[in-house]
Amino acid sequence: MQKLNIKSDNNYYVSNGKQFSPEAVFGKRPIKKAFNFAYAMSFGEEGQHRDHRTGGNNRRKNGEIFINTFQGKLSEIAIYYCIKKLNESAFKKLSKLDFDIHPLGVWDDTDVTLENIKISVKSTSSKGNLLLLETKDWNKNGEYTPNIGTEKSYIYDYFVLVRIEPDGKKIMANNKLFYSDHINENILWNLINREEWKYDIAGYILHFRQKREV
Repeated sequence: MQKLNIKSDNNYYVSNGKQFSPEAVFGKRPIKKAFNFAYAMSFGEEGQHRDHRTGGNNRRKNGEIFINTFQGKLSEIAIYYCIKKLNESAFKKLSKLDFDIHPLGVWDDTDVTLENIKISVKSTSSKGNLLLLETKDWNKNGEYTPNIGTEKSYIYDYFVLVRIEPDGKKIMANNKLFYSDHINENILWNLINREEWKYDIAGYILHFRQKREV
């Protein structure tokens, strides 16, 4: 990953964007597991992700929460796929995929642990080239502030950007579901299931004190 180039004050641009190059297609089973998790955390109201951005007042609808959660979970699964492909022994040391449904107030940032190496997984669409971190979510030590005081209160060693195709937000918007708070589970599943979901790994950044290689 590279920093954005500065054109002028508060005007930045990407000079070296990467074309989307899919590494694999997700199977139906992981898609269904990611779907069930995301539906429960949004429309199903079994758990709840935060419905607004840090420092913002705009409440996110269940449609937005669902697709962000769905693509985030697919991105986490993609990291497991890649590590298994690259190093079978390292794969056996990975933390288990988390599909637990968390209540409101339990922050569920997508992350993977490889022994003592903490990896934060960020997702975007296939055309995305930006790994963005909200400054109000992080303190000067590089700690994710919603996790401070919990078992996840640690500094991440790596931030990995996973890109997903197709663009789930466009699918939801084109079907007038992005700003919806209610939708039948089977209808939504049929919409998701008819797509071929792919991913690539756009790049990563590491903590400035981190010198190890994964």
